[in-house]
Amino acid sequence: MKKLLAAAMAALMTLGLTACGGGDPAATVNAPDATTAAPGAATQDPASAAATAPADEGYADYSAGFPQKVTIEIPVYDRAFEGWDVTNNYYTQWAQSEFGDKYNVEVKYVAVGRSTEVQDYTQMLTSHTAPTIIMHYDMPQAVTYYTQDVMQELDNAEIANYAPTFWSYSQESTETYGAIDGKTMFTFAVRPAADNYTTIIRKDWVEAAGYKVEDLTTLEKYNEMLLKWKELGLGVDGEMLTQNNYVYSYSFRDWPNDPQWRALYSDLGVADLTTDATKDWLKNLNYMYNNGLVDPEFYLRDDYTKAEAEFVAGNVGTYQFYIAAGTDVFSATLANDPGATFAIVPPGAIVPEGKVAQSRGYWPFGMIMGINYEATDEERIATWMFLEWLSQPDVIWKWQNGVENENYTLNSDGIPVKVADYAGQYKLSNNNNKDYWCLVTEGLRYPTDELFDKANLLGWAPPGYEQLAADTLKYYKEIDEYRTPDALFPVVIASLTEYKTELNELFKQLYVKVATIPEADFESAYADACQEYLDAGYQEILDEKQSLIDSGSFTP
Repeated sequence: MKKLLAAAMAALMTLGLTACGGGDPAATVNAPDATTAAPGAATQDPASAAATAPADEGYADYSAGFPQKVTIEIPVYDRAFEGWDVTNNYYTQWAQSEFGDKYNVEVKYVAVGRSTEVQDYTQMLTSHTAPTIIMHYDMPQAVTYYTQDVMQELDNAEIANYAPTFWSYSQESTETYGAIDGKTMFTFAVRPAADNYTTIIRKDWVEAAGYKVEDLTTLEKYNEMLLKWKELGLGVDGEMLTQNNYVYSYSFRDWPNDPQWRALYSDLGVADLTTDATKDWLKNLNYMYNNGLVDPEFYLRDDYTKAEAEFVAGNVGTYQFYIAAGTDVFSATLANDPGATFAIVPPGAIVPEGKVAQSRGYWPFGMIMGINYEATDEERIATWMFLEWLSQPDVIWKWQNGVENENYTLNSDGIPVKVADYAGQYKLSNNNNKDYWCLVTEGLRYPTDELFDKANLLGWAPPGYEQLAADTLKYYKEIDEYRTPDALFPVVIASLTEYKTELNELFKQLYVKVATIPEADFESAYADACQEYLDAGYQEILDEKQSLIDSGSFTP
């Protein structure tokens, strides 16, 4: 607990905006249902499945429920959707009645702030109030939890026994990536290949400046257009504060890049401030700031709610987010400006001439999950049974789509089509309930790629904006060859654990200072920032990682 207490003190000093990969600070795939069965298909009961496990395994049979009530606490991201109670709504009540009551389990949902996730978890762990599942989207932070001794070792056979359907999806990832120091610590949600993180732009502004969206093929062309916006008094680029999720420099990197270089510098947990790619990114941001092309208070937009508010108000012309059928960003913007039109920013718009549209690739798994070290055996087993229930076709279908003829109707392909502006008792959260079902899948599984794409488009497209979803998918596929995942190290990088929180806070201070300094002072300010960053622990991280790379102890 000494490690945890030290981390808690550090976490109180900063907001932990974490990522799920891709190009986003938080790249989650808010897609509709991925099950291979249609609604009404036969499902396997979790406890009954456990009862059919080999008898010589010696696992207790809870098919009739636990003899004494067991309480499990399930984390759910709170994204501050207006009018949505993440811990008490129709679907959380349904989970209790359908699963909890059947097996004598109390299912409690625990809200975790999406932009304060690490801080929230650290505080809860310190006060012994953390949920049963310790979750995160990115391995470096998950490993940090391991180093704080807040998770218990897992038994793969136990997971397979009580959650056979879930295990069929997670087995390969768990056996490949779940062990740290020879002990299984993590299991994983499955991740189909898709991504709905995107950037929208005011198409009417682009056209007013004399351009077409498809003309934005390079960063230079994009900046040229922003100058026109400035001349016309339309607005500026919608930059946000970059923090705790470091994918900003990919478009400024050389291609192809060396796997060892990428292993050394690509890390969601710590920024690559000292690389030439970061220097070029900062130099462009400094140019934009000094020439009035970017929100002059971008560093105050430290979460998506604030960034969205600027876009809706018409102060900025771009907004990065997860496009989903439930989003209200378009209707809210139109309420302020009925003439607004929208488009998806092409990948090339953030790429300097001569570079390619690189981005961070996903690891082959979704949510990373461990079990709280304070959970009892019964609480852990009940959690596996809950994940098994959540993995069933009918169950995941309802979580993702709601109730037929209320939330959706089925089209000729058997794919749910959302009912526009549905606001009844079965209303989904604004990202299709993603923060509940992400424990078992990051998206959909359909029997063909064609149906998979069709289903994603329906889940991503607010009614009337189907083309935006189609363009998001098109651009995702266009740059697939330039998407590379971070390297995975099989051991804990001690210096990363020690310095990460301090460096995250320092990076925000340094990069904002360099980005907002007069252009003439950029070179000296950047050099000073790099030295301060290296001296604060980044050099030790680079040295430790380089030693592992030299010994071949990493997976590119």
